[in-house]
Amino acid sequence: HGNARVVGFQRFYWFYSIRVRYTETCARLINRVISKLPTGSMFKNTFQSGFLSILYSIGSKPLQLWDKKVRNGHIKRITDNDIQSLVLEIVGTNVSTTYITCPADPKKTLGIKLPFLVMIIKNLKKYFTFEVQVLDDKNVRRRFRASNYQSTTRVKPFICTMPMRLDEGWNQIQFNLADFTRRAYGTNYVETLRVQIHANCRIRRVYFSDRLYSEDELPAEFKLYLPLQSKNKA
Repeated sequence: HGNARVVGFQRFYWFYSIRVRYTETCARLINRVISKLPTGSMFKNTFQSGFLSILYSIGSKPLQLWDKKVRNGHIKRITDNDIQSLVLEIVGTNVSTTYITCPADPKKTLGIKLPFLVMIIKNLKKYFTFEVQVLDDKNVRRRFRASNYQSTTRVKPFICTMPMRLDEGWNQIQFNLADFTRRAYGTNYVETLRVQIHANCRIRRVYFSDRLYSEDELPAEFKLYLPLQSKNKA
């Protein structure tokens, strides 16, 4: 009986190993096919250094590069009372069905090589999530999803989900894409392909940078000016 159990386990383990290898091989082949599909990189021929902005709420067309999806919610520009300025508000009853995504064309990619993603976001004290898709030096597309309703980090072959803690009011979210890619997958960050921001939040600015800048180093239009009263309280 002991031998039968051992043989049974060995057979199970052999089938399991074959299945895992088959699944991983299929996933790699799918990724390879996707990566070779005809696409255009929006910023491929753009000289990238310093700052590269993809959303500015005060601009004449803040969502010019973005597509939006809305179900049981809204995406509109409003005046935020705290900063007395125009911001983009994304609100929905379900975070997965109300969002903005860049580039607008699903066949295109951003092609942004700058390793830091910075978002100036207001905490609305509701569920909120955002997602970034990157390409690494193994030519594999990885997704990073941060949510304020998740408590643990989970790393799967093509997606890493992680918790995100927001302070009250306005936040500057700094996302080190190169560091996250290296720590989660042991590979090197090449470029960002797509950014997707879901309900519920208000957005002032979304940009990439070559490094993290101090408040004094930031250009005026990249700073978030809070009212004098709030600054004094802080």
